[in-house]
Amino acid sequence: MKVAIGCDHHGVDLKVRLIKRLTEQGHEVFDAGTNSDAAVDYPDIASTVGRRIRDGQSDRGILICGSAVGMSIAANKHAGVRAAVCTDLETAELSRRHNDANVVCLSGKRIAPSLNEQIVSTWIETPFDGGRHKRRVDKISAIERDG
Repeated sequence: MKVAIGCDHHGVDLKVRLIKRLTEQGHEVFDAGTNSDAAVDYPDIASTVGRRIRDGQSDRGILICGSAVGMSIAANKHAGVRAAVCTDLETAELSRRHNDANVVCLSGKRIAPSLNEQIVSTWIETPFDGGRHKRRVDKISAIERDG
């Protein structure tokens, strides 16, 4: 799977840890930055990842900031992006099964790195259920098209 990952200054250590794990699992990883703890604007990173999802360059995206909320708001501005803030294993699983989320947003400050790793594993491995959920995801796509 092609995975784009990016973070602001609150998620550099977690991003490095996740890149290592994803690469070991055989995923192709695109690093959208940042690579230092100097303050950056999270919308820039979210837009890089969002464009890669929108344009089909990456299958999934991972975004990390202090709370995960800012990244999700920015990423969801891109057509075709369904970014979900996941803070536990259940939201990670349901965001995939029911919402076909293609971007997971993580808190680099409020969630332990080991739990974030488990969240990503669950999120990567969980398939979309389709069925009645596909109809709902299609309605989300229609909102993007038609407003």
